[in-house]
Amino acid sequence: MEIKVLKNIFESNRERASEIRELLKKKKVYMIDLMSSPGSGKTTITDRLIGALKKDYRIAAIEGDIKTTKDAEKLAKHGIPIVQIETSLFNSDCHLESSWIMKCLEGFNLDDLDLVIIENIGNLVCPAEFELGDDERIVVLSVTEGEDKPLKYPPMFISSKTLLLNKIDLLPHIEYDLNEVLENVKRTNPNMMVFQMSAFTGEGFEPFLQYLRGNIDAKIR
Repeated sequence: MEIKVLKNIFESNRERASEIRELLKKKKVYMIDLMSSPGSGKTTITDRLIGALKKDYRIAAIEGDIKTTKDAEKLAKHGIPIVQIETSLFNSDCHLESSWIMKCLEGFNLDDLDLVIIENIGNLVCPAEFELGDDERIVVLSVTEGEDKPLKYPPMFISSKTLLLNKIDLLPHIEYDLNEVLENVKRTNPNMMVFQMSAFTGEGFEPFLQYLRGNIDAKIR
């Protein structure tokens, strides 16, 4: 009986994710899901993304955390629609679910949006199991987390299309084998697109911006 309950939870989530995909297709809105462990730099990346893209695209953000509205407060300076999901109100879940994302989208005017950025809860396990109806899953991995994460948490890397290898500005100051982590990524997901960057300094950010612009334009134009 317990297995049946878990199965129903995932099936319900997938069904709502499919509804979201159809809605975003109809409205011509591109949505990305940023996932990572805590402290990898998701919020800094989101902040830089919005700052770089808001002149050309109409953007909204969905911020996921177990507690506090700190990330939403940081992004408020951009003057875009933002919804903060605090899962402490729903048993402190360590992931976002598609039904919650649908509620957020229903609160936005999708006719006035081109891009929705979801910043998922910091966790390399649970978010990988829950589809959100996005166009692209992006996992952020910082060089301070070690080279073995793609091998230790394969569902996250297998289910994501793109990897942002963040905080490369710290490479001169730490022991880190860049070739090893790239090989581990390739072993886990041979088709994964990898961008090396520093969200703090902006180094390496432009190639990812160009890539993302191309994906957005392909859907909304």
